[in-house]
Amino acid sequence: MKITLACAGGMSTGMLVKKMEEYANSQGIEADISACGLSELEERVIGSDIILLGPQVGYQLDDVKKEYPDIPVLVIEMMDYGMMNGEKVFKNAQEIITSN
Repeated sequence: MKITLACAGGMSTGMLVKKMEEYANSQGIEADISACGLSELEERVIGSDIILLGPQVGYQLDDVKKEYPDIPVLVIEMMDYGMMNGEKVFKNAQEIITSN
């Protein structure tokens, strides 16, 4: 499972990636989770099962969906992002991936 998170610069999202990786590892789930700035998305998204957008770039949802019509795109809930709730964000992504 490959999950790509995109935000304004990729820095704060990097912390959330760590929390998501910790949860995936604790569940024995193999996952490739990475963060990048929205400007780097094109080169980083190859092979992704889902794109998660940080709340600060949520306004780009429609554009990202148009750019990558074959990949589900989801905006991370502001509360989950602020609390760095890696477990919930991972579970949300996993649910969407498995339902597609």
